[in-house]
Amino acid sequence: MRQSNEKKRDFFWLSYSDLMTSLFFVMFVLFILVFSTQNNLIKEIEELKKINDTLSISKERLKKIEEIEKTVNNIDKKYFHYDAINKKHILNISFLFPKGKHDITKIIPNKQADLLKAGKAIKELILKYPEEKNIKYLIVVEGQASNDGWRGNDDLSYHRAQSLVNFWKVNKIGLDKLKNCEIIIAGSGVKGIPRDKPDRPPANQRFLITIIPKIGE
Repeated sequence: MRQSNEKKRDFFWLSYSDLMTSLFFVMFVLFILVFSTQNNLIKEIEELKKINDTLSISKERLKKIEEIEKTVNNIDKKYFHYDAINKKHILNISFLFPKGKHDITKIIPNKQADLLKAGKAIKELILKYPEEKNIKYLIVVEGQASNDGWRGNDDLSYHRAQSLVNFWKVNKIGLDKLKNCEIIIAGSGVKGIPRDKPDRPPANQRFLITIIPKIGE
């Protein structure tokens, strides 16, 4: 009888030991899961904070872009009107170049005073944000030509745009001196957009100005 009781007692302690070992193992696994989940949660929170910071910066940048684009689109309407479809400013000055000629200083009638004021309007626009080191402007000066049968209209329109930029430079408008301004000269001949109809002289003997603000790195 005594031996039987001892066997029962040994069996109890053996079972108890197995149970405690199993409980320890379960608790250990739960601890690892909780610890791992907590670390993952901390990482996810940190990632969410980074995303939120990035979104805040992007929101501020977007706000600045919209502000600058609004300023660009509202450039002095006396000298420019904005084509919202093609995203270009059209110089409100009509020209009549002699066929095949490009020298803007020899056009008739004389438009030099208005051309100078138009150049100054562009400069004033750029100088509105002189303290913003991360704001730069790309200015495309595009010449067009009338569909008058002249074979060299593509080259001619380019040289007309070049003549306008040189005219501003000679008269010290100073666009070429601004560190946050890059000027591109282009000529679209009779193929550029927009174009007025009917397409005959002096229609489309004009300049298109595209002002592109570049913000950020």
